[in-house]
Amino acid sequence: MKKGHDPTDQFITQLRNELPKRFPNVEFFFQAADISTQILNFGLPAAIDVQFSGSDVVGNTALAAELTRAIQKIPGAVDAHVHQRLDGPVVDLQMDRTRLQQFGLGATNVGQNVLIALSGSSQTAPAFWLNPQNGVVYNVVVQSPQYKIDSIDALLGLNIGLAPNANSGANGVALPTTTPQLLGNVVEAKSGRQMPIVSRYNIQPAVDVYVSVQGTDLASVAKQVQQRVDEITPKLKRGNQVTLRGQVQTMQSSFIGLGVGLAMAIVLVYLLIVVTFQSWIDAAIIITALPAALAGIAWILFITGTTLSVPALTGAIMTMGVATANSILVVSFARQRRDEGVMPLSAALEAGATRIRPVMMTALAMIIGMIPMALGLGEGAEQNAPLGRAVIGGLLFATVSTLYFVPVVYASIHQRLLRRQANTALKHAPAVAQEN
Repeated sequence: MKKGHDPTDQFITQLRNELPKRFPNVEFFFQAADISTQILNFGLPAAIDVQFSGSDVVGNTALAAELTRAIQKIPGAVDAHVHQRLDGPVVDLQMDRTRLQQFGLGATNVGQNVLIALSGSSQTAPAFWLNPQNGVVYNVVVQSPQYKIDSIDALLGLNIGLAPNANSGANGVALPTTTPQLLGNVVEAKSGRQMPIVSRYNIQPAVDVYVSVQGTDLASVAKQVQQRVDEITPKLKRGNQVTLRGQVQTMQSSFIGLGVGLAMAIVLVYLLIVVTFQSWIDAAIIITALPAALAGIAWILFITGTTLSVPALTGAIMTMGVATANSILVVSFARQRRDEGVMPLSAALEAGATRIRPVMMTALAMIIGMIPMALGLGEGAEQNAPLGRAVIGGLLFATVSTLYFVPVVYASIHQRLLRRQANTALKHAPAVAQEN
């Protein structure tokens, strides 16, 4: 199932179009909803992460905003936004150390009581309670009701501790008592601006530009994003750098690994056939069916609108094995007929006609078995659909190549070798006659 046809994708697309119009001063972005994308993103909220790292946080943030505007013009790139902000509104509480000392309190009292009221006691004094009935351990958290802290005045009215003082008793003896102190008595509240999110990578401050993809493949969007990154890289100050991270790195490393694996599979299969057949030529004839399999994979992915992915490359590796096995059936039969004295063309034609049934049975069994997977029916089935489609397309082309192209190549090469041997024998024949 293609992206964009799912009801959820259509709903999110509608929200992306309508919300900015209704709320022009508010920035909206949507995180990945499916678990597969979240796992592949390694916890990031988007598939592409353009990360600026270095000590120049202000300059990197300005360049990140410039890059975001350029990325928003790329077709298929959605929800492009800068993760960090420099101007997050905050309430700056400046403690009056003199008053704290007069009241016998410290900065710890202020910090802990504010944390308990706003974030809960789990930040300062974690507590746990074991339920003896079910054996489950629960976190015990003390926190002020959030609806009661709805203004600056309510915040400044928090109780931060008990300040000791002295009162005279019945006999004139000073008795120590305590007086509750409010937060507003020891702090001055001011409005301020600071980064609400602070990120670091390799100790250095980092600014991230997150980009999601919709309606197209990740590779095409990542390629255009990389072009924008290359254009903005010369503007970085010395010591700062920009790197493309996220699911793109996983995709590139997976493609490289599977591409190398596919090439190594073909090479190892060829060497194994050489050892088995004791012939470099026959082994080369056998693997001539593999280019047709690769062409079939490319065509079926193009026709079905399926992008090249890890499952598709995995299906390509599977197809190489089945196509090679079918080609071995044809060439091995032709070799047997050649050993019996049959001419190369006749041996190749007999091999193609005789081995058509086992080759078709093997290919059809694989193709029919992959049809349910290729249809991508069911929840999450579209993730493995490229594998089934790649196997079906590769085997369709490889089977035709095995039954028609491989016998032709076998007959052509061995007839040429036979003529060469005959010419060599004729050249040496007069010399043998003269000696006799």
